[in-house]
Amino acid sequence: MSFFGSKKAPPPPPPPPPVPRSGAQIDATTVLSLLLFLALIGGAYGASVKALPRAATRKTRILFVWHAFDALIHFVFEGSFLWNCFFVSYSLPTSFSAAARNHPHITLFTPPDVYWLGRQDLLFGANYGTGPLSRLWQEYAKADKRWGGTDLTVVTLELLTVFVAGPLACWICYLLSKDEKKGVLKKYFWMIVLATAEIYGGWMTFAPEWLTGSPNLDTSNWIYLWLYLTTFNGLWVVVPLWILYEAYQAMSSAMSQAEMVDLVNYLKKDD
Repeated sequence: MSFFGSKKAPPPPPPPPPVPRSGAQIDATTVLSLLLFLALIGGAYGASVKALPRAATRKTRILFVWHAFDALIHFVFEGSFLWNCFFVSYSLPTSFSAAARNHPHITLFTPPDVYWLGRQDLLFGANYGTGPLSRLWQEYAKADKRWGGTDLTVVTLELLTVFVAGPLACWICYLLSKDEKKGVLKKYFWMIVLATAEIYGGWMTFAPEWLTGSPNLDTSNWIYLWLYLTTFNGLWVVVPLWILYEAYQAMSSAMSQAEMVDLVNYLKKDD
């Protein structure tokens, strides 16, 4: 009751939606997310058909499809993650305080007295959105809840992924669309750079979890463990390692050929 009258204060806003941590369920969001994933693979293959000559080798086509798919994943999936982190928010009640950090419906990913974008009155992330791309990340956040909010390490890595790795993957696709016999070492140089960055990014994403007992990971069911965490993330370890191996083979072969030419030229001088 007000001191000057009986007008009641407005009710506090409702709590934000809970972070999705329920058991594994294959629902419409799960199916649509997987279909989008497959659609990006199809789009990458379609781009290879359009950009590469019919005489392109199988290896060149696989490398092109992978890097095109990689770029699409970075731009569409991870780009939408950054959009949620910067532009999707929930207004906190005015009564919110540091003591409420353990509220079951409020998950903070920043240290005490550290606020995302310096905003103490807002929570950012996919957990607080209702659009389809917010739903997509809410689904993945069932396996790794950091992707539903604004974990500082994850967001920092994703900024590099979207704005550096994505364009670099497109550049590699452009190089692969050119004559296969020209600029081989140049192509593999940039593939080495990107593959190394992908592996490093994966390590920096999961190493903090492993070193702290994986508090944000849900490995209690096969969908989250083997599909979301292992398969989806494992692709960006296995394929980059294969690319590094192929790059090593190509560079070793080029060096051997150059050494042979130098030897022949040296022998000709003796004659």
